[in-house]
Amino acid sequence: MAFLFFYPFIFTNYYVYMANYIAINIIVVVGLNLLVGYTGQISLGHAGFYAIGAYATITLMTVAHFPFLAALVCAGLIAAVFGFLLGLPALRLEGPYLAIATLGFGLTLTTVIGRIEMLGGRQGLHAPDLVIMGHHLTSDRQFYYLVVVITILLVLFARNITKTKVGRAFIAIRDAHIAAETTGVNLVWVWLFCDNFRYLKSQKILALQP
Repeated sequence: MAFLFFYPFIFTNYYVYMANYIAINIIVVVGLNLLVGYTGQISLGHAGFYAIGAYATITLMTVAHFPFLAALVCAGLIAAVFGFLLGLPALRLEGPYLAIATLGFGLTLTTVIGRIEMLGGRQGLHAPDLVIMGHHLTSDRQFYYLVVVITILLVLFARNITKTKVGRAFIAIRDAHIAAETTGVNLVWVWLFCDNFRYLKSQKILALQP
C-alpha cells in the first residue's frame, strides 16, 4: 500500500498512465473472475459490459450533467440491468453454447455502439474533465489516486462476496451442479435469486462447512 501511494512520485508520467490502465483492467478481471472462477460460467462478452459502463458514464456526465461519482454508480447499475437481461436466456445454455452467446453479445454491442451518433460513432466519446468535490482531475497523477482507490475498494468488495452465503453458494453449484439438477433443484431460480445455500444444505445435496 505504501508503494502504491508513492508510485506517482517515483515513476514518470508514462508509467503512471500505464498504471491507471492496469488498475482499470484489474477491475474488469476481478468481475470476470467472479463470473468464470466462482460460478463456473464461461463468458466471452465481458468487454460488452465494460463498454456499457464506460459509455453510460460519459453520456450521463455530458447529456444528463450527472457528477462523476453519481454517473459512475448509475452506469454500474445500467450494466447490471443488461447483465440480468442477458442472463435470463443465457442461463439455459452452458459450455461452448454459453460462450458463443456471450461472444455474440460482445461483438453485437460494439457494432451497435459504433453506429449510434449520440455515442460518437466510431470515434467514441470525449470524456469531460473529472470534478470531485470541487477538485478538477487534470493529470495522470491525480487520476491515478482516484482509480487506485476505486480498484482497491472493488477488490475488497469482491473478496468479501466470495466469503458470504451467496459466494459459497456460487462455489457449491459450480462444483456440484449436476448433482443439484438431478435432485430437482431449479438452478435458474437459484442463480437469479441467489438464496440457494440454505436450500441446498437443507436438501442435503451439498455438505458445506460454514
